[in-house]
Amino acid sequence: MTAVPEVLFVCVHNAGRSQMAAALLARHAGGAVRVSSAGSAPAESINPAVREVMAEIGLDLGTEFPKRLTTDAVGAADVVITMGCGDACPVFPGKRYLDWHLADPAGKTAEEIRPIRNDIDARVRTLLGELTAG
Repeated sequence: MTAVPEVLFVCVHNAGRSQMAAALLARHAGGAVRVSSAGSAPAESINPAVREVMAEIGLDLGTEFPKRLTTDAVGAADVVITMGCGDACPVFPGKRYLDWHLADPAGKTAEEIRPIRNDIDARVRTLLGELTAG
């Protein structure tokens, strides 16, 4: 692993789960981890309800946008975390892959998305502990 580990979060539309995970990890890591996110079939924009629940905890996704998953992005990452993108994510030897089974926030209200956000937050805190231990 590189001196500063790089984590890539991947979901289908890069409009919800992966955006929340990237923002949360970036906040908690404080520069100790490089973070990016992408989607196998990116949406036009981030889910407005996702923006809302992230703003509630002081994270503004206003400048973020869905990005297309590239082979280069996967190649640069030390850890690739997929969230329901199935086989769309390229696999490279030597990478650490995790598949987080999370509800898709698409079409859900802010009230329904908060538990997803909180689940992601707990997972990224655990991941950060693993990446920065020792």
